[in-house]
Amino acid sequence: MSSITGIHVRLSLLMMALFLVSCTGSRKAVREPLKEQGTEYLVGKLKENELKFHQFSAKFSATYSVDRKKTTVTGNLRIEHDSIIWISITPALGLEAVRFMLTPDSIKYINRLNNSYLKQDFSFINQLLNKTLDYDMAQSFLLGNDFSLYESNSFRASVDNQQYKLNTSNRRKIRMAVRRSDEDISIPLQSIWLDAVSFKISKVLLKEAERDNRKFEATYSDFEEAEGNLIPTKLNFGVETVDKKIMIMITYSKIQINKEQTYPFRIPENYTEIQDLQPRKK
Repeated sequence: MSSITGIHVRLSLLMMALFLVSCTGSRKAVREPLKEQGTEYLVGKLKENELKFHQFSAKFSATYSVDRKKTTVTGNLRIEHDSIIWISITPALGLEAVRFMLTPDSIKYINRLNNSYLKQDFSFINQLLNKTLDYDMAQSFLLGNDFSLYESNSFRASVDNQQYKLNTSNRRKIRMAVRRSDEDISIPLQSIWLDAVSFKISKVLLKEAERDNRKFEATYSDFEEAEGNLIPTKLNFGVETVDKKIMIMITYSKIQINKEQTYPFRIPENYTEIQDLQPRKK
């Protein structure tokens, strides 16, 4: 009996030793690039490993939760790089209920449930969300990429919970990308967490400390390979203010990269134009 107990003890000690060695090695692996290369290295790896595409499409299921009230829908997402975000939502029975099309300048919306449509410039989304957002941000959030039109030379690098972390404040648009309508757009506080192996974004946090402590958080997981790219299939978005908490949980499936696709958006003649997204009274 004592010999068996001794074997168990030795096995336990061996497993503990292996665990400690693996943990030590992991911490060293995460910290070493910072010691040798620093922030510039991490930003470079982030950009190198982002999803690169001309056209993107996926089916999705999404759960929208506001103060614990949940709505679940399915739909299709299509994106043409830096040009169009097209979303078709089908709540049940495979019949389309609403369709959105975003461009860098505009938002269009069709509601087939009440025969209405909306056309507005992109700033309408900021009024709707009470938050600063542009097309570059929207496209990046949906794909797990960093913002391509914002400067990236002010990041500070660190290590947090076995991931790399990049922090910046007052991140501004690249001057050549600034339009007259968004001259004041900037990001007050931003943190980005990167997986230590793939350098893919696992989490993004935006804060507006001077505006009721509002914050926006996005997390990305369950990555799948497609056309040489790692793409997150689970995306969780959270918007938190003093009096409201909104959560959107999205799961992608049937992802396709660079397959030719169309972005149809025809408004039937009998539809009525609306000025906001509130249900139209009959």
